[in-house]
Amino acid sequence: MFLFAAALIVAASLYFTNRLTNKLADEERKKMELWTEAMQRFNSIDFSDTINFELIWKIIESNTQIPVIIADEFDNVINTVNINNITNDTARFFEKKISSFKNQNLPIELKISDDEKQYIYYDNSLLLKQLSYFPYIQLSIIAIFLAICFWAFAADKKSEQNRVWVGLSKETAHQLGTPISSLLAWEEILKTQNIDTELLNEMSKDIGRLSMIAERFSKVGSQPVLTEENIVTVLENAIAYMKNRTSQKVDYQIITTVGAGRALPRQPPHVKINVPLFEWVIENLCKNAVDAMEGSGKLTFEVSQSGKNVIIDVTDTGKGIERKNFKNVFRPGFTTKKRGWGLGLSLARRIIEDYHRGKIMIKSSEQGRGTTFRIILS
Repeated sequence: MFLFAAALIVAASLYFTNRLTNKLADEERKKMELWTEAMQRFNSIDFSDTINFELIWKIIESNTQIPVIIADEFDNVINTVNINNITNDTARFFEKKISSFKNQNLPIELKISDDEKQYIYYDNSLLLKQLSYFPYIQLSIIAIFLAICFWAFAADKKSEQNRVWVGLSKETAHQLGTPISSLLAWEEILKTQNIDTELLNEMSKDIGRLSMIAERFSKVGSQPVLTEENIVTVLENAIAYMKNRTSQKVDYQIITTVGAGRALPRQPPHVKINVPLFEWVIENLCKNAVDAMEGSGKLTFEVSQSGKNVIIDVTDTGKGIERKNFKNVFRPGFTTKKRGWGLGLSLARRIIEDYHRGKIMIKSSEQGRGTTFRIILS
């Protein structure tokens, strides 16, 4: 509706300006015809007739706006009015001017005698030109103004979205804090009750996991501390956790290459990252991949290095993503699942781009064959 209203305003502005321009052009045409008639009578006037002479002369002198060239049948220039900035190459200059004037307006015939004719070539006045350009200048200004308004609106919307993200994350971390503290206390009590150590260890791992999740949420909205880490080791740890919590039919692989298939140096690349947040990204990608493969397939993490950048390609053998949804998958709330909030990839992009100054994108995807997500870190 907004675009339709804008189109109507543009159309109305152009229509009324064109009508006004055409009317002004008609008026200028009538003035030039009167001016031509005055010139024609001036050639045959009796100078003793002072009244007519003064009247005709006033009409001739009244043209101070419209550029005019008087030429013969062969376009040889006889006289000019309101023509400035004539170049040294006068022949070429007037040839271009006459051609331009012909394109603007039809010439007016000036009959000197039965055997001699001249032609009045004239251009549009400066006022008429300005009026014809005005709607385009006006629309350009409106377009710039609308672009600035749209940018401000988008920035405000993004800022509001950020506040919602931060508020939700902080509240989640706060809500998790109380039960985690309680579980830690119960863990200490159970250690005194001769409970199976293996069971306590598993419980301890889950409590530790909950603590890490709370820590992740608490970091959203504040600038996390980045430390230099071995990216391959971080990937291995994240994948090891996911292996125990996804189908055994999913084959996880890490491939390390540089450029066109060459092995990485003996010392794997180190990148400044926040480990808990980066592992969160990997887990989200793994969960989406496992869902896309319906619990059975191959999930490959290929680590390569290009200059100062470390590139991680995450490839699954799932159902793929339609090209039209390549950008949509990172939008909050977008999901193709029957169950899901559509926040995983949006959160992944926020972590990689806002907190790690990196880039995450869909490198490629093919229906029925799988998808490759690319992460670039420097």
